[in-house]
Order: sequence, then C-alpha cells, then structure tokens
Amino acid sequence: MSRRPNNTDEVVLTAYHVSNKSAAAGSGARGNPRSRKSGQYTMNHGNVNPSLGRVAINRSGSQDSLDDLSLDDYWKEVEDIKKNTDCSREQQDVVKEPDEGELEEEWLKEAGLSNLFGECAMDSQESIAFLSTLTRTQSAAVQKRIDTFSQTLRKKNKQHQIPDVRDVFKQPEASKEKDQNVNGFQSLEARDKRKDDQSEYAAGLLSNNEEGKKHMEDIVPETDINLEISFAEQASNLKEFPNVKSEKEDDSLLPNFRLPQDKTGTTKIGDLAPQDMKTVTSLALIELTALYDILCTELKLQRAAKIKVKESGVFRVPLSALLEQDQRRLPGTKVPLIMLKLISHIEKGGLDTEGVLRIPGASARIKVLCQELDAKFYDGTFNWDTVKQHDAASLLKFFIRELPLPLLTVEYLKAFHSVQHLPTKKHRLQALNLLIILLPDVHRDALKALLEFLQRVVDHREHNKMTLKNVAMIMAPNLFSVHNSQLKTVDQGAVASAARTASVMLFMIKYQKLLWTIPKFIVGQVRRQNVVNQKKLTKEKAMKKLLKRMAYDREKSEKSISENEVPQGFIRVQAPQFSKVSMAVQLTEDLKAGDILARFLNKESGGMSRNLKKEEVCLYEIGGNIGERCLEENTYMKDLSQLNPSAEWVIKSKPSV
Repeated sequence: MSRRPNNTDEVVLTAYHVSNKSAAAGSGARGNPRSRKSGQYTMNHGNVNPSLGRVAINRSGSQDSLDDLSLDDYWKEVEDIKKNTDCSREQQDVVKEPDEGELEEEWLKEAGLSNLFGECAMDSQESIAFLSTLTRTQSAAVQKRIDTFSQTLRKKNKQHQIPDVRDVFKQPEASKEKDQNVNGFQSLEARDKRKDDQSEYAAGLLSNNEEGKKHMEDIVPETDINLEISFAEQASNLKEFPNVKSEKEDDSLLPNFRLPQDKTGTTKIGDLAPQDMKTVTSLALIELTALYDILCTELKLQRAAKIKVKESGVFRVPLSALLEQDQRRLPGTKVPLIMLKLISHIEKGGLDTEGVLRIPGASARIKVLCQELDAKFYDGTFNWDTVKQHDAASLLKFFIRELPLPLLTVEYLKAFHSVQHLPTKKHRLQALNLLIILLPDVHRDALKALLEFLQRVVDHREHNKMTLKNVAMIMAPNLFSVHNSQLKTVDQGAVASAARTASVMLFMIKYQKLLWTIPKFIVGQVRRQNVVNQKKLTKEKAMKKLLKRMAYDREKSEKSISENEVPQGFIRVQAPQFSKVSMAVQLTEDLKAGDILARFLNKESGGMSRNLKKEEVCLYEIGGNIGERCLEENTYMKDLSQLNPSAEWVIKSKPSV
C-alpha cells in the first residue's frame, strides 16, 4: 500500500497557475493571489514516488478556506495517525449498504413521519397536523421522499397501506401547475392561502413578512444570520429574484457572522423540554433536506451496521456505553470522564506550549499508556504523572478517531463532509447548524466539549503557534476518518477532500456558539404544532387535563385570593424549588428575564439555606404553546408574554452541564 509522505517527504503547495490563457505566460497570479478565480496549484512531493506525478488542484471545486496555507499540518497528522495505527487489528465496516427504499424509509422515521406508511398508516392524523405547519420548501422535501418511497414499495409489490403523495398534500387542480417549485413538487402555498389561519401562520413564521415575497431592500447583510426565516426559503428566494447575483466569495476570508437580537430570546440546544426537542430534530432534518434540494446538492445519509464493540475500558468503546458507566459513578455526567480528564491534563500543562496539538507523543509510549488507561482508569490506580502534555494530546486524538462509531456519527459523517460543496459560507453555516441539532445528545455534548477546548487552544496562538487553521488541519483527519481508512495515492481527490474536511473543522471551531442555536423559525414551528396538537386532544385527554388542573388549583387554594390574582400588565413568577411565595412582576417595555432573576435573588437571599448565584438558576417559560424553555437573560418579557400569553413563569435550577 502506498503511504503518505513522511516528515521529510511532505506535500507542499509551491505555486499557483491561473487557468486563463492570457495569464498563463505571465506572473499575475503571484502578484495578487487574492484576485484569482480559478486555476491550479503546483505541488512539490519531494521524494514521493514519481509515479504519482504532479497533482493539479482545481480551486473552483475544492472551495476550502485555506487558500494561503499548504496542507503540511494535515499530512503530518496523517503520518502520525499511521504510526499509531494497529494494522493487525481487524477493521469492521460501520456503514451498512442500504437496500432500495431503506434510506427514504429511515428518513421518514427520523422526520417523525413513520405513521404515514406501514401498519400505522390509518392513524396518521398527527403527522398530517405536523405537515400542515411546514414551509413551502419543507413540504416539497417531504413530498419528494414520500413519492420515492411509495414508488419503491410499488416496485417491490409490497402490500403497505401508504397514502398517495397527492392525497397527503391535496390542493386544487388549477393551482398545481402554478405552485410547482424548483424540485418539481407541489407546495402547500395555495392551500395555506385558502385557510383562515394563514395570516397567523405567516406572522409567526416571517414576522409579518409574506414568505417568499420579501423586498430586496429587506434582505439582511452578509454578516448577519437570519434565523427568523427558513434557510431553504431564503435560498429559494435568492433564486427567484433575478436581480440577485450569486457572486463568488473569497474563501480565504472568514466573515464575522452575528445573530441579530431577538426580543423573545435566543434558544440554545438544551433550553427546551425533551418532547419539544424531539420535534426540533424532526424539523431540522426536513429543513436540511429542503436546503440541499434547493441548492441542488446531494444529501446522502448513511446507515450504521451492527458491529461488535468493546464493553469495558476507555478506548474503542462507544460514547453511549462510556457515558452509561460514567453516569453510574457520577450522575449527571454528559461527557465521558476519560475525555474530560485528557483535556484537563493538557490544560494543566499550560496551553502556551508551542505545538501543543501538533507535536505527537512517542508511538511506543502512547500504545503502553492506552493499555494502562484501559486497565486502570476506573479503579483510580493510573499514575497521571507519567503522562506528558504531548502524550495527553495524542491520547485525546486517538480516543476520538478510534471511537467504533464516529463522533459525528455514521449517519451524518458524509453529510458533514458534503457541507463544503454548498455555494456560500452562509449556506455552510446553516447546514452545520442543522447537522449539530441532528446529532444524538451524547455525541453533540462530546463534540461541544472538544470544540470549546480547541477554541481555548486557539486563544493562546501567540505563544503556542497554533492558529485556527493549524488546529483545524490537525484535527480534521482525526474527526473525519472512519477507522483510518488509508488513501492509496496523493491525487487531486485526496487533497481536495483534505481541504474540505479541514475547512468544515475550521467552521465548527470558529462559529461554535452560533451552531448551538436553535433557529427561531423552527421554534416558531414547534409552537404552532403544539397549538395544533392541543386542538386535536380527544375528550378523554381533555378531561384528564381538566382534572389535573383542578387538582393543581386545589393545592393553591390555601393562598389568599389577592395573591393569586394578577392584574392586567403583570405576570406571576413562581419558584417552588426555593420559595413558597410567588412574585407579581409588572411588564414594562425594557423588563428582561435577567431583571426578574436579580429581583428574586435579592428578595430571597436571606430566606434560602444557601446563597444562589445568578448563573445557577434560570427563568422558565412553561406551557401554553411550548413545553418548557429556559430563557436567556436578555429576553424581553413583555414581547414573550404576548407571544405566549398562556405560559407560566417559573424560576428553577439550571440542568447540570
């Protein structure tokens, strides 16, 4: 098997040649490297096998964000990975090749629409309600997958009771041709316009702007991320406006994306109740698929194969198994203890150390340390004094890349890789945002801990010489390689793939705070779906809810009437975990959630068994059109109470991080 160049035989980008004929004879590309649009890099392979030849890289295809750097750090890391790989160990294929129609079936299940087919097809009212709240592009994405799945079942002659796609999204014949979108599937727009609640739907989704009809002067600046309108709708709108030019971006420049202030509060992953988060995940998958459809980019999800995995030790053990055994020792743990300990040990040595992630530990010593940690980590007999800082960094990278099921998951690893094929940085950021939401909790929490650590490394770049791009190139092969599958040749595809994964890694580090935000339009859809579901409660469920409410009212009957009555323009804030007395708060234009917390902590500080800190508690919005939501301190309470007038307001402890 051919091997990647070692430290003395590196792949180095030495020159750039524009493909324009008029410039081929001159040296204009060297004079102004940022002005180039397309061309080729000349690569010096040193003593690499001459049969590999010169690799030509088409810049217009790779779209990386590393124009002014070679991939030296990437290939050096690959070489280090090879040295620490046990070639004798049998590799298992973690990806299962799906049968025809399985991907569509899996997609519908993940989107929460499995009861549209199979034995549950007759009980699909909940899914129909779910579909009624989708945007135009989301509906088209669902229609496309239902249609594909239906055709596959008919082809296989399987007797499944599934509704015809035309029945699920039924609309007048006269409007069918008019409402075709870029995918060639009918939208819900015509039907929605005929409904009485269309104005309410549009107002909630678009803040009084009709979807798809925004005026050009209202389009947000490039540095702003619009979370109020569906990402796919934004992409579709740009296609529909002929005056909008799709200009090529300078991939070497990274914009300072920011979130415009939302008066009803920004919602982060972890702020919502599990049931609402389940709906968010279904909507994120549909939205991601719709975005890729609109941008004519293939989104191919994978299925994980059943493999044999270790059930003990700390390395090559699935994250879920590690977390399960860690939570028995330390309840509330969200990130594997071995991962936290390795990060802590690296930071203990100081992040100013030059090349803290770049310089590897000795291969033989790393192998011995892995064996000792597997045997001694949990019984507390492992001697951490024997672990050097660079050893700990190598062990952390080994832990990540040797996970039997990758950190980015088998299902979505290829989707993360494909992000760099999207046309603009904003599209890539939007896709990454949705992919982060789709990750299982244990994988997402571990990724968050890793990215936060990597950002702290970058913050010390003046001393450790580890820039954002250096860190991205070093970590990319550890995060994106599935059990170190080896590239046989240094060809254009290999280098383009390296640049793409490094660029995606860079985006995840730089924009991690944005990526853990749940878009407002998705939260709005959750609210509308909750309202629809509440209207569809059976009489039996409604009676149970009424009896529960009556019981709750009886518990409060001991309180005086004057205390329970809330005058108009006020809300009542409760804190049953800390106090028996509720607090009436007047709603003003500038009242924020943080102000209520400060008032409560100041009022109750003398009566509590211990002094609470503001960062330990949160004001929650509970009930009405949301299950439960932890509010950020900058949430304007008057605006939020108007959005959810039936909500209750409760101060509780924040969940453990």
